[in-house]
Amino acid sequence: MLCLLFFLVTAIHAELCHPDAENAFKVRLSIRSALGDKAYAWDTNEEYLFKAMVAFSMRKVPNRETTEISHVLVCNVTQRVSFWFVVTDPSKNHTLPAVEVQSAIRMSRNRINSAFFLNDQTLEFLKIPSTLAPPTDPSVPIWIIIFGVIFCIVIVAVMLLILSGIRQRRRMSKGPTEVDDTEEKCENTITIENGIPCDPLDTKGGRINDAFLTEDERLTPL
Repeated sequence: MLCLLFFLVTAIHAELCHPDAENAFKVRLSIRSALGDKAYAWDTNEEYLFKAMVAFSMRKVPNRETTEISHVLVCNVTQRVSFWFVVTDPSKNHTLPAVEVQSAIRMSRNRINSAFFLNDQTLEFLKIPSTLAPPTDPSVPIWIIIFGVIFCIVIVAVMLLILSGIRQRRRMSKGPTEVDDTEEKCENTITIENGIPCDPLDTKGGRINDAFLTEDERLTPL
């Protein structure tokens, strides 16, 4: 009688849990690549822990608080550590909807990964998207960063305006002095005509070149 009951339960489990079954999920673990020399062997104890973690996740879903470890079925386990699992509802003898299982796994994904010292890349639920890491709050508020950037831009703009004003003033102050210097140079130049040095005509002071004065003009009146 017990043997018949055992075979009956096994047959029901095999009907509910098999590859590509309704509401079934495939799991693939990369223990060796993740842990290297510290890798552990996948055995019945690890399988029991996996069932316990799935049951723990399901108990957080509304109306699934009575989920037990025996409600999680695992099948088709391979040496490369991949298998399929389903979560059953014994009262109705069918598997729970995949949406509920997916939601439960996503909520407890970090807890499941930590139990096996793995992450989303080395413990893969092939039909369940990986969970995103929670956003980290910056140590400095964003508004302070934006204010600092704007303040720096304003300071740089003011400095450029001040420097440009100083340069323009220097150019304006240098302009008249350079003109005066060129005029003085022109006044001090002495032209030489036919081997005779001639003083240029000083238009400002009204100077007259002595070379062009007559003998009467050179004599000073008494």
